[in-house]
Amino acid sequence: MSSTTTRTPKEHIEEIRRKKFSIGGEQNPLTEDLHHAVKNLSAELYAKDVHFLMELIQNAEDNHYKDGEKPTLEFVITSHDITATAAPATLLVFNNENGFSPKNIESICSVGRSTKKDNRSSGYIGEKGIGFKSVFLVTAHAYIFSNGYQIRFNERPCPHCKIGYVVPEWVEEKPTLADIKKIYGAGKKSLPTTTIVLPLKPDKVNPVKQQLSSFHPEVLLFLSKIRHLSVREDNE
Repeated sequence: MSSTTTRTPKEHIEEIRRKKFSIGGEQNPLTEDLHHAVKNLSAELYAKDVHFLMELIQNAEDNHYKDGEKPTLEFVITSHDITATAAPATLLVFNNENGFSPKNIESICSVGRSTKKDNRSSGYIGEKGIGFKSVFLVTAHAYIFSNGYQIRFNERPCPHCKIGYVVPEWVEEKPTLADIKKIYGAGKKSLPTTTIVLPLKPDKVNPVKQQLSSFHPEVLLFLSKIRHLSVREDNE
């Protein structure tokens, strides 16, 4: 096995799938417990009226940024089906934070475990246990592109281990980084470090558009780090 310092992001994801979720290996006796924990999480999630956009803003606020970087969070909603999931609209969230570390990736593949639980001021977008899972209120597939990681989480249980929400899957295409760049804007220099892609459930398109259009500039007054927050639509 490659060491932590030399393994690639893809090797890291394969290792998580093999060791934690027993995919392609021996059955982990704790898999059933994990499945029940995930079921409890989903019940808790759907019982709450979670304003998931505010959760994403709060996570971006908690993130670390390079010195001299202007902390920026951008929401783009597009009618292009870049994930090939037949979604009527897709929400992309761009954040120029430092990006996901291997530890953050392991945290997001857990139920309720978080590297920011003890220190709310040092987080990564989507890292908090139930915080990131709140995106499943509006999507059945959540994609994360950050620091070489390109992964997807599914609401439906994984066919190999029967667990949903927390099993990472490597994404080769649909979308590719080039697909995402087209939506972000060909004229812009490069993609921000972290991009979250959420193909929206059909009945959630209008509610999400309403949430996005109801943002007030005053929200920035309550944020200490985020200096630029934008919302735009990209249509065919």
